Amino acid sequence: MNKIRKGDEVIVIAGRDKGKRGTVTQRVSAERVVVEGINLVKKHVKPNPMRGETGGVREKAMPIHQSNVAIYNQATGKADRVGVKTLEDGTRVRIFRSSGEEIKV
Repeated sequence: MNKIRKGDEVIVIAGRDKGKRGTVTQRVSAERVVVEGINLVKKHVKPNPMRGETGGVREKAMPIHQSNVAIYNQATGKADRVGVKTLEDGTRVRIFRSSGEEIKV
């Protein structure tokens, strides 16, 4: 079970964007996620008249390793670790380690 999923609000805990918050927009691989507004790079794009795209320099969000982000806990206002709890009916849910509350997506 992935502890960080698409749609989660995360906070960066390491790297040049440390302390910034954003929403996970995509899981690129088993270990990397794309976070909105985090790890932005400038990409030089050639014009493509077939698609109607103009050329120039664009900012693009690049993947970041999931070990460098932590899920954001709204109740405490801090980063938190994620645990997995099995309910009585056999379903597995993600919980905040600090409080034991279930994570709502």
